[in-house]
Amino acid sequence: MLTLDAPQRTLRVTRAATRFCLAQGWAPVTEVPLPDGRRADVLALRPDGGIVILEVKSCARDYLTDAKWQDYCAWSDTFLFAVDADFPQELIPPEVGLLLTDDREAALLRDGACAPLPAARRKALTLRVARLAAQRLAFQLDPAGAVEMRAALRLE
Repeated sequence: MLTLDAPQRTLRVTRAATRFCLAQGWAPVTEVPLPDGRRADVLALRPDGGIVILEVKSCARDYLTDAKWQDYCAWSDTFLFAVDADFPQELIPPEVGLLLTDDREAALLRDGACAPLPAARRKALTLRVARLAAQRLAFQLDPAGAVEMRAALRLE
């Protein structure tokens, strides 16, 4: 059996969660800074305009030391924890969504609905995510330009 450290496990769960999102027809973006200073591990835009946040947890300690996850409902219509098969699922409250991953695959064990986002917040967040994704794509196409841009922004 393969033993993974926490960063490797986190990456593996994140990849499986992202693949799940794509299979659902959602557009996932990882490491999304939110307006309140939090960062969503995976934020996905659904075809209907809904917003899903997936919080990746690599182990029980990762979950138990995180008191901020409850704030994510303020920025999503649906909130899910994404964990692997080794994670003690009984730690996750039954009213919270749960995505179980196994290497490259994932299964939704239960949905996690939040209150629908207000229209203005949904629009602002959707635009934020679209801009972030477009910037990342542009930087991927021109890594040298990305370095120059970041250096210029630090000087301002």
